[in-house]
Amino acid sequence: MRPLHVAQINFHAAPAGQNLADTLARWPSLVDIAESAASAGARVTVIQRAAHAERLQRGAVDYRFIASSDEGDGGVRAVAEALREQRADVLHAHSLGAAAKAHALSRVMPGVPILLQDHADRLPSWWKRPRWRRWYASARGVAFTAPELARPYVSARLFGAAMRLFAIPESTSRFTPGSLAQAWAETGLYGNPCVVWVGHLQTGKDPLTVLAGFAQAAEALPQMQLWCAYGHAPLLAQVQQRMARDPRLKDRVHLLGRVPHERVQSLMRAADIFVSGSRAESCGYALLEAMACGATPVVTRIPSFLALVGEVGRLWSPGDANELAQALIAAAASRPSVQTVRDHFERHLSLEAIGRRWVDAYGQLIRERRGGVS
Repeated sequence: MRPLHVAQINFHAAPAGQNLADTLARWPSLVDIAESAASAGARVTVIQRAAHAERLQRGAVDYRFIASSDEGDGGVRAVAEALREQRADVLHAHSLGAAAKAHALSRVMPGVPILLQDHADRLPSWWKRPRWRRWYASARGVAFTAPELARPYVSARLFGAAMRLFAIPESTSRFTPGSLAQAWAETGLYGNPCVVWVGHLQTGKDPLTVLAGFAQAAEALPQMQLWCAYGHAPLLAQVQQRMARDPRLKDRVHLLGRVPHERVQSLMRAADIFVSGSRAESCGYALLEAMACGATPVVTRIPSFLALVGEVGRLWSPGDANELAQALIAAAASRPSVQTVRDHFERHLSLEAIGRRWVDAYGQLIRERRGGVS
């Protein structure tokens, strides 16, 4: 029996002037999602809209740049032409925002089930929802990191009763644990415990609450150190002011600024604890990277983090500095081993684990199309 064939489609155009290999390096999740499904036995073709045509076979995945000039259809015609020769069993479209394009594809490829994957997509405005309902009806399944993330769409009746909802982490990480001593030597990090933050200094990540909770916990953990790597930083001045006026933060909080992604693995390997104050996330890439390295997560109690952390982390309510302080103190006193966190990652969040869930979802859609029992 031939393997299940899925075409994963990204309508978001590749950056101008980049070749296919550069684009895959810039968008690693495009690779990770494809290779995860391939690891579970699926044949995977990735269709990427671009300014020029190009093809690259990497392992079990066939990557294709599809030349698409902007003719007002968002690349649908060019993608449809490429798909006709593929004879895919399932179409996996990245982004709920691609619903209109998925609807157009369903008209030229009737009978092929379509699955849409959430990538932090925004709920359509209420006055636009009638047409979005029609577009979403062309899909047979939708995947979110956590079931709760689908609730706004269900409450707005954007999904019909026949829509299959799948809980599959948005991506994974290829980071691995390593020597703590080597990581400390490479990065200069230290602390007991050593706490790492990786995220933008912006309102949605709530660094000010993290600083407040850390300051409280530092009274009980005087050797604790916090190391902050970040890119976009609209709250940098407020963070610096908060650090300057609180002696509990002086010499304990270190602003690293922008760190190359290849160095993030060393930061995560050096960490005893990974902390996040996010108020909302569609997944949590830094959290995945931390857990891949075996760091204990102390993160906010939001749906995506609940789905990822399981029993190996400490959760606290967004915006609650007191609860964060208690979570840090508890994690410092008793936290799982690096191997325990990594084992959880392997079972539930690794490339292979995610791949099994994708292939199971594809299989359910195919069986329903054929009238079988799901």
